[in-house]
Parts: sequence; structure tokens; C-alpha cells
Amino acid sequence: MRSLLTVSAAAVLLLLTGTAPAVADEGDGADRTFTIEDSRITESSGLAASRIHPGVYWTHNDSEDGPYVYAVDSRTGKTVATITMKGVGEPRDVEAISLGPDGNLYVGDIGDNLDGSWDHVWIYRFPEPKRLADATVRATQFDVTYADGARNAEALMVHPTTGRVYIASKNEDGGGLYEGPQKLTAGGANVFRRVGEVPWVTDGAFSPDGKELVLRSYFSARGYAFENGRLGADQAVSVPLQGQSESVTYTADGSAMMFGSEGERSEVVRVEVKGGGNRAPSPNGGGGGTSPGDGAGDGEDGGSHKGTATGGTVAVVVIVLALIAARRRRG
Repeated sequence: MRSLLTVSAAAVLLLLTGTAPAVADEGDGADRTFTIEDSRITESSGLAASRIHPGVYWTHNDSEDGPYVYAVDSRTGKTVATITMKGVGEPRDVEAISLGPDGNLYVGDIGDNLDGSWDHVWIYRFPEPKRLADATVRATQFDVTYADGARNAEALMVHPTTGRVYIASKNEDGGGLYEGPQKLTAGGANVFRRVGEVPWVTDGAFSPDGKELVLRSYFSARGYAFENGRLGADQAVSVPLQGQSESVTYTADGSAMMFGSEGERSEVVRVEVKGGGNRAPSPNGGGGGTSPGDGAGDGEDGGSHKGTATGGTVAVVVIVLALIAARRRRG
């Protein structure tokens, strides 16, 4: 996680040089912008849209919470199930969650706030519950290492057609996209190998047809064409401005992306996908490949749909300048 100074400075730059995209809050019922009401969820760090419970999103806290995963109903923002994982060690820094084509939820205990000091991290896997109720489930634990050495990561994505697991490492100077083995195995190391270069990443998600991969950071996101396990052409994706931008997932039908943030009563914001909808994978892996993000175009602003900066910009600038001056005095 960036220091307050770095994040605040980046926020000022965004407010001064660009504006937040317009976001959609359309339709009745599920998959609208919503607020997580559960007082236990204060560091929502990952999101995954359920495929068998319409409008339900799986999430978890960042660290020091225990082996818990929560199902939140987007219609109400209320938790409708708390899942306790057993058969795993004590979670250390859980950063991501993704749903595989096998119907399993994959939980990424992949964070390393000491920037690569742990020689391995973990992935936990358990079937998505068919019934929404508090339950204890047995999860499978997989040890994960990286072919080029330990590193910090916050994004784990399971490809919706191949079932292969990918991790994007987090580094201020740019990270890597890592591909896991064809099948994860318990009881031994699962070595992830670098297959692409990515920017600073806090989470990522595949489109339901697997043809696009969206990677977000604190103040921006990029969508990549994805084919044969490799990144293709990329473009800017519209993102909402959030306090601690930590998560992203597609809606189950691919019509929108849902962007989440940490904090008490954090908001999950719906952003329409241009040409999205009906993008679930077909039996032959096909699907209408469309541009991720509403109005995402060639420019960094993500297209023609924009919000407007508010008068709070001046206040933020003053605070950041004070922080910079204080740090210099301490130095």
C-alpha cells in the first residue's frame, strides 16, 4: 500500500489534470452501485460476481481478519452468507478473490507488505456454496512461488474458460503478469512464471468470455486483449475516483464492471462496459469481444463520458503541500 503522501499527491494530480468518469447506476435490483453495510468488512480487498446467485458479490478483508469470505447482496448491501474456511493455515495478507469455470472460488493470500520477503504465498480454493447461509467449508490450500523470486501482489484472476490462474505483481515502477501451472497441485510448490509486463496493479478481472483482462490501480485502469494466455493491445478504462481503490470484477453478464474500495461502508461502483452484455463463454470459448469500459478510447481520460472535479481540489492541494513540508522538516 502506498504511503498517504504518495496516494494524496496522485489524487491531486488526477483532480487537477483530469476528471473522474461518469458512472452508471442503472436498472432495478441487482448489480447496481451499492454500499457494503457489514461493519465487519472494513478492508474489502477483492470482488467476485457469483454465477449462481444473481446480484451477489464475494469479498473479504485485507489482513488480520481470519479465514472468512463474505457474500454481499448488491440489492441491499447486506451480507447474506459468511463462509469460514477450514483446512488452511492462518491467512496472512488476503488480497484477491476470483471465480473459476470449475465453480470454485479462489482466494489469493498473495500480499507481501514487506515487498517480497516471504518465500511463498498461498491460494485457497473451495466450491461456491449453492445455498447462501453461514457455513464452514473445507478449502484446499496451494503453495505458490515465483520463478523469478518473491514479490508483492494484490491481483489474482482465474481465466473463465481455461481455468488457469494468473497473478499480477504490484510494484510502483511496474509489475509482471504471472501464469500459474495448467493445474494447481496441493502438497507441492506451484511455480508462477512471468509472461507479461503490467503497471502498478491493485486488482484485475477477466471478462466473462475471457477475451479481455482489466487491471486497475489506485487512480486508473487498463483493459488488455487476452489471447492464448498473453496480453495484447491495451486501452484506458473509465474508473471511478475512490478513496482506497482495491478491487474490480465484471458483472456475471459482462454488461458492466464493479469497482470496490476499502473502508467502513465502502461503495462498490458500477461502470458500464461499452457494447457489454451476454458475454458469458460459449462451449467453444467464443464470445463477442468488446472494449472494456464505457467510452474507453485512445486517450487517457477513457473516452467522452466524464465527471467534473469539485471545489474540494483546493483543500486537497493544501493538505498535500502541508504533508510534504512536514516530511521535509522531519528529514
